[in-house]
This record gives sequence, structure tokens and C-alpha cells, in this order.
Amino acid sequence: MMREDHDPFSTPVSHPMTPYSDGPSTPPFQTPALYGPPLSQQQQQYPPLQPPFVSLAPSYGSSRDSQDDPARHHASPSPLASGMVGLLPAGAPAMGGGGYGGKPGTYHPGVRSRAAARKKHRLIGAGAVAVLAVIVLVVVIPVYFAVIKKHQDAKHSGGSGSGGGGDSGGSSGSSPGKGNVAVTVTGGDGSTVVMDDGSTFVYSNSFGGVWMADPTGANPFLSGAKPNAWTPAINETWTWGKDKIYGVNLGGWFILEPFITPALFQAYPAASDEWTLSALWRAAVGDQAFSAAMEDHYANFITEADFAQIAGAGLNWVRIPIPFWAIGVWSDIGTDGTHQVAEPFLETVCWKYIVRALGWARKYGIRVNLDLHTAPGSQNGYNHSGKGGQVNFLNGPMGVANAERMLDYIRIIVEFISQPEWADLIPMFGIVNEALLSTIGKSQITSFYLQAHNMIRGITGIGEGHGPYISIHDGFIGVSNWGGFLPGSDRIIMDTHPYFAFDQQPNDSPIATSDQVGVLAGGIWPKQACSAWGPGINTSHVEFGVTVAGEFSNGYNDCGLFLTGVNNTAHYGGDCALWEDSQNWNASVKAGLHEYALASMDAMQNWFFWTWKIGNATDGVVRAPLWSYQLGLEGGWMPTDPRTSIGTCASLNVVGPVFNGTYSAWQTGGLGAGTIDPTAIASFGQWPPATISHVAAPVTLLPTYTATATVRSLTFVTPTPTSTATGTGAVTRVAPTVSIGSGWFNSAGSSAAVTAVAGCVYYDAWSALNSPAPTAVCTGA
Repeated sequence: MMREDHDPFSTPVSHPMTPYSDGPSTPPFQTPALYGPPLSQQQQQYPPLQPPFVSLAPSYGSSRDSQDDPARHHASPSPLASGMVGLLPAGAPAMGGGGYGGKPGTYHPGVRSRAAARKKHRLIGAGAVAVLAVIVLVVVIPVYFAVIKKHQDAKHSGGSGSGGGGDSGGSSGSSPGKGNVAVTVTGGDGSTVVMDDGSTFVYSNSFGGVWMADPTGANPFLSGAKPNAWTPAINETWTWGKDKIYGVNLGGWFILEPFITPALFQAYPAASDEWTLSALWRAAVGDQAFSAAMEDHYANFITEADFAQIAGAGLNWVRIPIPFWAIGVWSDIGTDGTHQVAEPFLETVCWKYIVRALGWARKYGIRVNLDLHTAPGSQNGYNHSGKGGQVNFLNGPMGVANAERMLDYIRIIVEFISQPEWADLIPMFGIVNEALLSTIGKSQITSFYLQAHNMIRGITGIGEGHGPYISIHDGFIGVSNWGGFLPGSDRIIMDTHPYFAFDQQPNDSPIATSDQVGVLAGGIWPKQACSAWGPGINTSHVEFGVTVAGEFSNGYNDCGLFLTGVNNTAHYGGDCALWEDSQNWNASVKAGLHEYALASMDAMQNWFFWTWKIGNATDGVVRAPLWSYQLGLEGGWMPTDPRTSIGTCASLNVVGPVFNGTYSAWQTGGLGAGTIDPTAIASFGQWPPATISHVAAPVTLLPTYTATATVRSLTFVTPTPTSTATGTGAVTRVAPTVSIGSGWFNSAGSSAAVTAVAGCVYYDAWSALNSPAPTAVCTGA
């Protein structure tokens, strides 16, 4: 396994003890602080804050699912690790209240903490809220909500930079803002929300959030909602360096992970990822029943009520992991030596639920980081890539071919989300999740990123307002290794996933050191979060540009059913039973986790917790509670106002570099964006890369595809609403009367897609590493 020669964080060693302790396990910290004081009670009220942007940088925690042979993975430093160690497989179950398998649409209110007790969330069944229907505010608004929609201004006029030839056309009706009259329902705290199926609930948002939607469906693109008073509405400008991301992931929804939906995997014990689960499930019940069961999961695991609760919790972004099979799968990805191999994933069905999710995000004013979480052949060998085991994306004999196919999927998604109907809602697109650079190589992935960047900006144009920011992951080599990346590129975000859970250390230093939230709670862990993660992130804002923590959790240890993979074991030095059932946690445990969460948030500044919801195991219990934001709200160990995290690192006397909130102009699409340094182009501009790892053949001999297939399109499509027996707010829905786009922002990008060269035999694209090196180019028959 790969290790460093010294402990980069100089953290204490683990002690084999219970997580409970009568006092702090370390003496008070005396180091001077650079982070400013915590918020006063008055500052914690919901009028907008002015964050100092001076928190502290992440350790490079390994993936949630670094399974199989740990020695082949590059590990991530943790406070208790003496260096870089191998990654483990991860995955955790759980779901509090409205867990997976619970009653669809049921709302489970978050429990507010003692320090910031507020009105608890209320989602009430239709019958109970009928008398509250008068609260609904029905507004007839001409000219597409002109009063609130202040900004169809510079946002689409482009700022600096050039246009991308956008020509997204409407397939029905006229465009928003063209004089239409829309019947709009909008409201804030205490208003009654009508969902698609006619059921209702009472919206709870004490932070000044406002939802907005056209219940008839005539205009699905109303964008005046905002999740709270301090976050710009969807149709207002988000300012990087000033506005802050407080987000959650919606993991396990469109890509199945064992620890997030454990009951699905418990039904098929031999399944370890979505590939094997899909194959076993299909074999057991048939294709039609499998499809119906998967669609039931898409329909009910996350519901509109979850989005309402996310906004009510003071959060303003969601990161939605999606699979490439939302676009399509291949029935022939090569041969395993005896027969043709087909991808078993359920293709295209989840897309309409993804579109519906985007609509819910818009309704509650929540911006979206859309993350392409899987790659053909697997980019990391983890279960959340679709199939655990080998890395065949940009690695091995099929590495180039799989990368070619991935570029098509990226292109198709970019075309859809760059349309004016979606551009404001989805400002960030993650193009490859957690590529394992210890296997692939940094030079190889940089060539891919440059190729993807040029393709994307060829579609969207250059500069602020032209398509989404492009998010790339640090590849588990740490944000410090990415400074100066592609100078002059246009709006690339560094995404890091700091975890302590996957360092293969015992991590048993007590966290339950006080039953009072504050500097004594959490043991060593809050300060370690600040010191390990804050400095690097602040430095990355300066040396790289916009930097976010796309994943983190309360998992300071690796306990949780299936967290390290199906049938794998944890490295925790104590008994995991305590950490796999939050019903057994006392006030000290909850206070420690609460303080650790605050410290993590303050250190990372712009973050997405992994994950919002975890499903129940077959025994009805959430078996990975450290990973559920929703359950933490209900149980009292997650902050009910994420802004209270500001100043936590200062209170712990953690020092580090300061980011003043100002980026170089080119980093945010201003002057210089799109003019990449010639030295970088000379180093990484070759495509395919000059070399590919783990194949004893020159790149020129590796299998490739040919661009002769009809390209698929993503369109505006949502599930057909079904009325509920108790729904009292059902409305007559109509087809959209405004532009819904064609799926193609720039028709010039709708060129043919890659496919196999006729007459050529390919290795199994997901299991090619042990195949013989090619000795000649196949040109087909």
C-alpha cells in the first residue's frame, strides 16, 4: 500500500477505549486562531450573514467504497494515520423515520437542537391540512413572474466571453418571459404545498425560504423560489467566493449502493454492486418485475417532501449522482472469452425521475450539482461506479475505448443542462466521480479533462453564463497537487471528498467527551477536522480556484452495515454495534457528533454531506446512522442551522491560511478564461494520451470505437402523476405551454456517437485487465 514517510497531520495515536469518556481526551488547545469568533445569538437569526471565508483543508479521504484489495488503492491521510494508506470499500445503510421501505411521501420532521430550537418541521396528511388550505397563496402573475424574476439580465447576456452557438429551441408553446400569464402557487413557512399526486403538506421553513411552482404543469420552469433569506433565488446571480454552498448528496437514489439501500442487497446476499444485484434480480424475477421494482425505488426512496425538508434545514444545494445508464447501456461490450457480455443495468428508466428531481429542486430554490457518478469500465473499481473490481476507464487494454464512450455521455448531458430552461438551476456538473489516479495516472486523467473541457466549451461557449462549471475530483492525491491546473481554462471546480473513515485505522479515540455542545464535546475529532481539512481547502481556493467538498460525513470511524463493502470488515478499534444503531446513543455521543459536524462544515466552507437519507436494513433499523443527515436532524446530532458552524475552527484555536473570497478573473469565467497556457496544452493536449497504464502495448494499438452511431438525446420527461386516495389538492395537469427545449443546446454537438467497429472483436470492457496486449490495429471487415 502507498504510505507517506511521516504523519502529515501529527495527530494522536488511537487508544483502544470506549467512545465514552468523562472529559476531553486532549488538553485545551492554546494555538492562536485566524478564523474569527463564532456567531453570536443575534447573528444566528436568518438575515443574511457575511461569512469571513477563513476556515481551514481537507485530508484526502478515500472513497466510500474502496473495496477489494486495499493494497492497490491510494489511501487518504487521517488524523490517526501515519501516512497514505490503502482505500477500503464503503457503504452504509440507514434511514431515520421515513426510511427506505417506509410509507411513500411520509414526512419525518427534523428535531431542532437545544442551542437553536426552532419551529419543528410539519408535513401533515391531506386530511389533516384541509382546513389550512386558505394559507395557500395563489397569484396570477403576468410576464413570467416579472417582479421576482429580476435577473434574466447579465446571466444570459453572457458577461465576458464568447457565445457557444446555443440554439436550444422550444418544442411547445412560447418561451418564459414572452408575456404568458401563469397561475402560480407560492408560499413560505406555514403554507400548504400541493404535490403532483394531489396530496398536501404544510411547509416548514423558519429561514425565510419561498417555494414556487405552477401546479398545472403549464410552466415547469418558474425560477423565483429560494430556500432561505441568505441564498439568491434560482433566477438571481450566485457569486462564487461570497455565497456559500450548504448541501447534501442524494446518494443511493439513481445508483444503488449497499450501505445506503441495504435491504435491496440483503435480499440477494451474493450481490455487491448494482451490476451483480441487477443480474441476480433479473434472473430471480424476470426483466419486467425487475424493472418495476427498480422504478418503485426511483419513485419512493426520495420524494418531494425530502426536498422541502432539505430547504427547511437551511441547506441550499443538492448533489445528485446519476449513472450513464440514464442515457443508455450497451448490449455488447465485448467478449469474456466464451460469450458476448451485456451491461445488466436498467437503462433510461431513471431519467424521468432525475428530471422530476430537478423540478423539485427548482420548486424549493435548491441549486443542483449534477454528478456523473459512473463511467464505462469503472473509473475506480468501487461498487458505486456500477461494478466493483477492475478499473478499465482510461486504464488497461480497453481504457481508451471506454474513455471515448464516456465523452459521449458527458456531451449529451452538457447539451441538456446548458439549455436556458436548466442553466440557472444546474450551475455545476461533475464529469467523472472519484477517478482513481493511483491506477489511472494524473497525466492521463489531465489529458482527458482537457479534452472534455474543450468539448464542453465548444458546446456552451466561453465565460460566465455559458454553461455549467466543470467539476473534477482530486483523485485521492489531495487538493495540494492540483494548484496551477490548466491555467486559463474556463470555470473548473476542484472537488475533494475528505473522510477519516477510510484510513484503515482504529479511529477509536472517544468522541463522547461531554454532553454539552461546545469546545469540550467531540474529543480530538473537531479540531482534527479543522486542522486536517481547512488549510488545504483555503490554499486550493487561491492556487486552483473554486474548491468544494463534494462529500463528507459524520463517519469518523468505518462502522456501518456494508460501509466497507458487502461482507467486508471494519477497522474500528472498538465495538461497531454502538455505531450501527443510533437509538442507543446518549447525549454525549450526540453532542460530540454535533460538534464534529460543525467543525467539518467550517473547515470545508462549501460542502455536500454524504448523504441525505439512508435506507433501513431488513430489521427496520438504520445501520449506518453516521451517514444520514436526515436522521441526524431527527436525532439532534446535526445542526439545524448550518451557519452556526461559522467560527467553530476559531473556537478551537486552529490556525491556517486565509482565503479572502476573491478569485482570479479567469477562474470564474472572466478575463482570460478559455485561453489555456500553451505549456499546459503542449503537455496534455494529445488525445488519446501518449501512454495508458497497465497494458504492454502502445496507445496506437489499443482498441477504439468509431463515431458512426446515432446519438441519443435527453428530453424533458417526467413520471405520470398518480392521484392518491387521500389527495385533496389534485389539479388538472396540462402539457407545458412554454419551451421545454430539444435536449440540444447547440445542434452542432449532436454529431454521431461512438460504437464498435464492425468486424472487430473487443475484450470485455469491464474486465479487460488480464487480457493479452493487442499486437495489431483492428480495422474491421
